[in-house]
Amino acid sequence: MRSRIVPIILVLLLLILQWQLWTGRGSVREVAQLQEKLADQKEANARAALNNERLANEVNDLKEGLEMVEERARQELGMVKPNEVFVQITR
Repeated sequence: MRSRIVPIILVLLLLILQWQLWTGRGSVREVAQLQEKLADQKEANARAALNNERLANEVNDLKEGLEMVEERARQELGMVKPNEVFVQITR
């Protein structure tokens, strides 16, 4: 009888470990989902970094140069210098 108990216990232990591996916390499926979420987050972070860099460059241009301020004023506010003629083209 004792010789049968040890293999049964080992098989049960193996089944429990397999169950944990496939369905428990830290399972194969969960790790795959987390890796996918990590890849998505890295992509979002890269896009945000590019956007931040673009905005930082724009802020730097606004602080240092008047050309960017003038361009913005012309585009958004319709600024016209003296002795210039404003021509608006609609499409």
